[in-house]
Order: sequence, then structure tokens, then C-alpha cells
Amino acid sequence: MDIREYDILTMKKAHPCGGKRWQVLRSGADFRLRCLGCGHVVEGPRRRFEKNVRGIERDGTAVPIEKS
Repeated sequence: MDIREYDILTMKKAHPCGGKRWQVLRSGADFRLRCLGCGHVVEGPRRRFEKNVRGIERDGTAVPIEKS
């Protein structure tokens, strides 16, 4: 899955604040994401986050998701 820094990810489940949109702060083997609802930052393995992604926005446009 092609996910880059500053992409906006729409996730399957909502954060406790109610937001489903997250900004990618760091990508690699691990991701660091910021909730766009409340600003909370989380970090974890790429695999854990990739399985919950439902949409990707890059520069305001939707990017097709290629699951591998």
C-alpha cells in the first residue's frame, strides 16, 4: 500500500473522540499518525494500521487503495 507522509487516512473504526481521519506524520516500518479530530498522536507497526485503512487522500484527492 502506497502511504506517504502527510497523507490523510480514513480508518474503519473511529477514535474515541469520534474522528476517523488521521494524518500520517511518519511512514516506514512503523507509522506515526495524528487524529484530525482531537490531535492525539499514536505510533505503531505499519501492518496494524494498513488493515484498517478505508481511504487515502493525497493533496486533497482520493488515491486508489492497492491491498497486497
